Amino acid sequence: MKKYVLAGASFALLSVILGAFASHALKSIFEAEVLASFQTGIRYMMYHGLSLLIVSQIPMLQSKWIFRLFFWGVIFFSFSIFILCAGKLTPVDFSWMGPITPIGGGLLILGWILLIKNTIQSKQG
Repeated sequence: MKKYVLAGASFALLSVILGAFASHALKSIFEAEVLASFQTGIRYMMYHGLSLLIVSQIPMLQSKWIFRLFFWGVIFFSFSIFILCAGKLTPVDFSWMGPITPIGGGLLILGWILLIKNTIQSKQG
């Protein structure tokens, strides 16, 4: 349970920090399309941070696989978006990271499928 809370709270905290940074510092630097992508990464990180906090309180839903899929899904999905967006500000080409984003999204989807499956198979109310 501790790892759920720690990861969830860390993702939520980082979402707030990056959201404030995007709204103030990056708004004048990024083009609207890039800023929208960055905000998508922030939103998904917050959604899954909160989800991990909720799951931490429901013992029947705790699963090392749900945790792993959500955790690595956020890392691959959100952080690849952040790096791709930051790459717009540098001469470094990060386009090779583009395929990592949908892998992260796939991991998040699998995490939700597993959560639903575990809920259906649970013997609790």
